[in-house]
Amino acid sequence: MPQMMPRSLSLPAWPVLAGALLAVGTAVPSHTAAQAQPPGVSLSTRYVAGQKTALIVLPVKGVNGDSVATILARDFDYSDRFNVVSTSSAPVVNGPPNYPLFSKLGVDGIVQPTLLPSGWVRVALHDVSKTAVLNSKDFPLPSPALSPAWRSAMHGVSDAVEEWITGQRGIAQTRIAFTRGGRVWIVDSDRANVTPATPGGMSPQWLPGGRGLVYSVLDGVRNPIMMTDLGTGSQRTLAASPGIEHSSPAIAPDGRTVVYARGSESGTDLYAMPIEGGAPRRMTVGRGRASTQPTFSPDGQRIAFMSDRSGHPEVYISDLDGTNVELLTAAAFGDRDYRAGPDWSPDGRLVAFQSRNGGTFQIMTINLRDQSVKFVTNDGRNDDPSWAPDSRHIVFSSTRAGTRQLWIVDVETGRSRQLTFGSEARLSAWSPRLLSQ
Repeated sequence: MPQMMPRSLSLPAWPVLAGALLAVGTAVPSHTAAQAQPPGVSLSTRYVAGQKTALIVLPVKGVNGDSVATILARDFDYSDRFNVVSTSSAPVVNGPPNYPLFSKLGVDGIVQPTLLPSGWVRVALHDVSKTAVLNSKDFPLPSPALSPAWRSAMHGVSDAVEEWITGQRGIAQTRIAFTRGGRVWIVDSDRANVTPATPGGMSPQWLPGGRGLVYSVLDGVRNPIMMTDLGTGSQRTLAASPGIEHSSPAIAPDGRTVVYARGSESGTDLYAMPIEGGAPRRMTVGRGRASTQPTFSPDGQRIAFMSDRSGHPEVYISDLDGTNVELLTAAAFGDRDYRAGPDWSPDGRLVAFQSRNGGTFQIMTINLRDQSVKFVTNDGRNDDPSWAPDSRHIVFSSTRAGTRQLWIVDVETGRSRQLTFGSEARLSAWSPRLLSQ
């Protein structure tokens, strides 16, 4: 096997959160083992798009050790920022790693987990080029092992290691809400733990920190917008009127305002109201047309939404009070006549949406700075995009495998994977990073 020269974790291809590594000797609690960086070390925070770093996750001894290693390796793979090297040909590690042997395997970084007698897991990150430990920390794992809470904690470990390397926390410890069989379900980002969250409902949206969900219920009577607290299971009606349809809620980033579509014979318009209760405020005047599917900008000052006010659905942007309306999509698409389902990326740069192209729907993004557009999908019918908190991954519904299911795509590489299986799944929403983790 030809020798491959590893890259240093401190080079531009290995952007690292400088502050986290400079302070490892003082910023971690006494139960955390860490090797401090020497004074004055400056580690890059620049991520180079298109480059992946080769990581290897060492085998873990003890009960559930295989599960620890498997979850970490899969999370790193799903992040799409790393090439995960198989351990099948790796040298056995008893004590410090033999860095030259790992260098010959083309490995840049070694992730070394150890299960502790306390039930915690210690993770050390080795830089093969520097032949040194870059960071090490002990992480608590709740009991019982392999439970949903235990798995979530392991995902948090993956996310922390990714932050050590890239400067941005990973998204393994997030969840996705979606509609199936007339109710809202939740699934982990690695497709484990599919669980029902509500007795009915559709079009879920997450409250900040993932503490609850807001969704619409089409019961043919009151058609309300509802909120469920995921910690207590309690439910509350936010908006309801007999014979009027309330749909497609969106939550402001600060969690204080809900915007939703309210439909009647005079059209469908957007309304805003305090999430704690109060009188709704009309934001659009449709005059027989539809305005729906709102999504907030990250600063909470603007919304993007779908409207057919021009005669066919397009994506518009306006201020939160409904003024300064701008057409976002039409100029870039010529005679294509249907754009809908917008979702504003958490970093504020892009809006994802579905567009009818060649008789079917594909997911596209538009850059708000220069109006440039990009196809994200090209196989099957694809709808309802929702951004991950890393502004890099999108979950969407697709018919590419037959039944409409949820898929995840990395917008940088185009790599996709199927998230749900079984009966039809659609209208998904990716959680923020979770406060409880």
